[in-house]
Amino acid sequence: MTTYLLLNLVFFVTLVMFLPKRFAKIPKAWWLTLAGLLLLTAVFDPLIIHFGIVAYDPSKILGVRLFGAPIEDFFYAVYAACIVPLIWNRIGEKREK
Repeated sequence: MTTYLLLNLVFFVTLVMFLPKRFAKIPKAWWLTLAGLLLLTAVFDPLIIHFGIVAYDPSKILGVRLFGAPIEDFFYAVYAACIVPLIWNRIGEKREK
């Protein structure tokens, strides 16, 4: 049975495999972006869960919650902070050629 944590870990491992070596030194802007995304997740995810817009199957989450949102929900902020710069750089590389 697949849980949200297992699904997130599969995506995370896949993401790490595709990170270019030039991202070995992570810039300060990335950390600030990640902090902002995590803060927004901590504020808005509990609200959308509270109002019934999104629901999670209790048998598929760890049960650990931050401000009312499952810990697994915070993975999506990390993915966004990683994937958007990757795509942005790939598009920029193609335009330069």
